[in-house]
Formats: sequence, C-alpha cells, structure tokens
Amino acid sequence: MVEDEENLAESLRRGLSADGHIVDVAHDGHRGLDLALAGGPYDVVLLDLMLPGPGGHAICTRMRAHGDTTPVLMLTAKDGDHDVAEGLDAGADDYLTKPFSFVVLAARIRALARRAGAGDDGGGPLQAGDLVLDPRGRRCRRGGRDIELTARELGVLACLMQQPGRAVAKQDILDEVWDPPQAVDPNIVEVYVSSLRKKIDAPFGRRSILTVHGTGYRMAPDGG
Repeated sequence: MVEDEENLAESLRRGLSADGHIVDVAHDGHRGLDLALAGGPYDVVLLDLMLPGPGGHAICTRMRAHGDTTPVLMLTAKDGDHDVAEGLDAGADDYLTKPFSFVVLAARIRALARRAGAGDDGGGPLQAGDLVLDPRGRRCRRGGRDIELTARELGVLACLMQQPGRAVAKQDILDEVWDPPQAVDPNIVEVYVSSLRKKIDAPFGRRSILTVHGTGYRMAPDGG
C-alpha cells in the first residue's frame, strides 16, 4: 500500500491485516516504487494517486514498463472521467474515489487477487483469428507480438472471447469481471473496451471488438 496520509494508511493496514492480508506500507512515491519493483511478489498494489515524489500514475507506468503485471487498485480524490481514464491508461486495473467504504475496498482487493489467480481454474487459451489470450498465464498475443493487459482488461477480453459471435451485455460483463458489480457504473465497461481496442486492434488494423448498439459488445470469431 502506497498512501501518504499516515493515519489513513495505518487504519487501512489494521483493517486489511485483520482481513487476513500481509501489508507492506510506503508513505511516499520513491519508497512505494522501490517496494513495487523489488519488494514483492505482491498479490495487489494499493496505490494513492497524489503522493510526495513520483505520483500514482508514474509508479504504475514504471511497473508496467518493467513487465510487472501485479493488479493495481488506485485511490484518488478525483472522480472525473479524464482522471479515471488516465489511471487506466497508466496500467491501473481498478480505482476507488475517496472517501470510500472499507467493505468495498476489501471486496475490490479480493476480486483483483482472485482474478489475477484465475489461472488456477484450468481454463485453456482462447483464440479469435490471430488474437490469442491465455487467461491462466495472463498473456495476450497478436501477430506474434505480446500485448500487455491489466487484470481488468484481461477479464473483459476473456469474457468476450469465451462467447465469440455473441452479443454480451454490459451488465453481464460487470457481473463476470467486477465484484461487487452493484457498486460500479455500467459505463465503466466502455472505458475498458476503448482501452482494449487501442491495444489489440488499432496497432494491427483489426476490428475484433464490435459494438452491438443497445446491448453491449461482440467478439468477431475471426478476430476482425
């Protein structure tokens, strides 16, 4: 956990410890980045946006640049769509706006850790044309190139690829990928689909994730 409000950090540490987690805490961006890159492996990184030293966006970007795919839950006092999108573009998997409920925070952390470990469920690779997704190994490839996805992006893509050619409603994606889904605006799915398109379609000249107006999205079986 990287959080510069020491009272809040200590309160969260006690609560998460009581919930069964082992928690390392940093109060500034420099220490947080050191822990994130060298102190793990961690199941989840809880990362404040505004920090002394490198901020949350910079830390998340550095983690991804180093090939670290640990799920990141970003805490922010900002709730604008631009700020949320910027955090997701930096590689964050989920976010919470302050103030937040500890119950919701704990549920989000459990969900991220569970989905990051989804490889234990025995599911095999998924394929649509030259797009290949291995949920177990958390790897995505297209045209012989590895594509870096966050845990949440991987979950959304897997949900679509498991039902090729079928229209999947936003709410169904929420129910599958978010926990608890009731606490999330269904429009957040659009943000993740947009991010996926930038990563798996635009660089390759494909249109694999299609919009089904009034319903949701559909994965083209041939990968677009």
